[in-house]
Amino acid sequence: MVSEERVGAIGKGLLVFLGVEKEDTEADAGYLAEKISGLRIFEDDQGKMNLSLPDISGEVLVVSQFTLAGDCRKGRRPSFDNAAPPERAEILYENFVQRIKDLGMNVQTGKFRALMHIHLVNQGPVTFILDSKKLF
Repeated sequence: MVSEERVGAIGKGLLVFLGVEKEDTEADAGYLAEKISGLRIFEDDQGKMNLSLPDISGEVLVVSQFTLAGDCRKGRRPSFDNAAPPERAEILYENFVQRIKDLGMNVQTGKFRALMHIHLVNQGPVTFILDSKKLF
């Protein structure tokens, strides 16, 4: 919700919080789009994580979240020095969204740089962290 208006909503699928850092490129957006669409993280008939978004006709809600670039290793206040400037981050955010769409996914989005209220029903809880630089 942005200013009491629903801007994006999905059924079964993934909520993707996307953080963009200074060194990120379109190649990183492409890597993440491919990785996310192919992850076998949804349960099959035997209860095993064995199905991907296309297998379940899943949807994707992509929300920009610069705070993911926050570095909390020193002191008590996060440093956002590594976050991409908003103009660059929005370009890569839109690139990522388009790449997910190009893979055949039904994609909804939040509103870039807006204060949002996000309602999530998390089955599990199951949460994954992906890093295109593969640092972890």
